[in-house]
Amino acid sequence: MGLVIIFALVTILAAIGGFRALKRKNLLGAFWGIASFVVFGWFTVMTLINSGYPTGTH
Repeated sequence: MGLVIIFALVTILAAIGGFRALKRKNLLGAFWGIASFVVFGWFTVMTLINSGYPTGTH
């Protein structure tokens, strides 16, 4: 369940990094940031569907 949270945080940071790289016209950085956003976003969605939303209870 904690994996969903970690994947979501990495997805958010990849989106921020990709956007900042686009603003600075760093195309290689933007490519890797957006690619990371897509891959980790997919992992987040699929892990959320498979394992469910973390509720914090045991």
